[in-house]
Amino acid sequence: MFSSQEEVIEKEKRYIMQTYRRPQIVIEEGKGAIVKDFFGNEYIDCVGGIAVNVVGYSHPTVVKALKEQAEKLMHVSNLYYTEPQVKLAETLSLISGMDKAFFCNSGAESIEAALKLAYKTTRKKGFVAAEGSFHGRTLGSLSATFEPKFRGVFEPLLLSGMKFVRYNDAEAIRNAIDDDTAAVILEPIQGETGVIIPSAGYLKEVREICTERNVLLILDEIQTGFGRTGKWFCKEHEGVEPDIMTIAKALGAGFPIGAMLAKEGIEFEAGEHGSTFGGSPLACATALASIKVIEDEGLVARSRELGEYFMEEVRSAGTDSKPVVKEIRGKGLMIAIELTKPCSEIVGAALKRGCLVNCTAENVIRLVPPLVISKEQIDRVISVLNEVIS
Repeated sequence: MFSSQEEVIEKEKRYIMQTYRRPQIVIEEGKGAIVKDFFGNEYIDCVGGIAVNVVGYSHPTVVKALKEQAEKLMHVSNLYYTEPQVKLAETLSLISGMDKAFFCNSGAESIEAALKLAYKTTRKKGFVAAEGSFHGRTLGSLSATFEPKFRGVFEPLLLSGMKFVRYNDAEAIRNAIDDDTAAVILEPIQGETGVIIPSAGYLKEVREICTERNVLLILDEIQTGFGRTGKWFCKEHEGVEPDIMTIAKALGAGFPIGAMLAKEGIEFEAGEHGSTFGGSPLACATALASIKVIEDEGLVARSRELGEYFMEEVRSAGTDSKPVVKEIRGKGLMIAIELTKPCSEIVGAALKRGCLVNCTAENVIRLVPPLVISKEQIDRVISVLNEVIS
């Protein structure tokens, strides 16, 4: 297609809006937890498409389902019934405990749908979100995103009734709720802020407060879903049932798909919301195949076990880097190594040594690899990280 990596990079600058800062590599293919660049160099991927590729790259079950569905029917719109969409909705209900699904194409769209549904259901315009939250970059989802660096020039945003309170402080939520509050929206673990894990009992207390005050609870499981934290969904760690839940990322194993899930009685009616491509036969067949792989290969339990192994090995192996490492935290294979200095140079140094890692919140290395990553690959990542951090 292109004659050189330099040509790809040059044409990207010419024809694509510069909304991303990319390292100077072109990814050509992937298998399992390994990706290869333009020159055939291999990298152990601990970014995983930003917590998307839970079953790894090019899993044969997913590829087979994608091919077979593409040969039958790729798109027909939501003017008609399709079997893969109905089957996926049923499957999601069984594994999530929610009742109804609305399909879309991304996490931001699922947040938009959730906020809109909360307003429609309650006829109230107020929302409570957490400091440090990240829910998306569209104007509606950005209204629920805290960080000024994301909001920036786009203010004032669509939802003027959004209140932000300290994360992991249930009383702050109680105090912020008023007569015009439609819903509380939270990430069960804050991802973009640096894998911030709340105290045990926090989500359960928030659920109780929302029930007492008759406001809806929206849980954003876009990054934490589908085995990432060692449970199908992070809410299971606390036994909490939200009124509305948003999912995307890992749902499609790399194929774009999102969904908003809700409890019975909380739903849109005909014409109140829609999506041309949402829940396409191709997307739903791919998602069903991904869920089957997670189930068949025991990836939820594997995430829990490998996550514990990963964090323990980082702690025990990081002798040389301990003065720089402030904290290691995580659930399952959603892990953060917080440093006492910015980590952007460390990301570049790890890249040169064959490991893809992500820097978030300026000084946090976030690790969200495919759940199929091996212990040997984890050991290699730990060795590289210890070397470049120290």
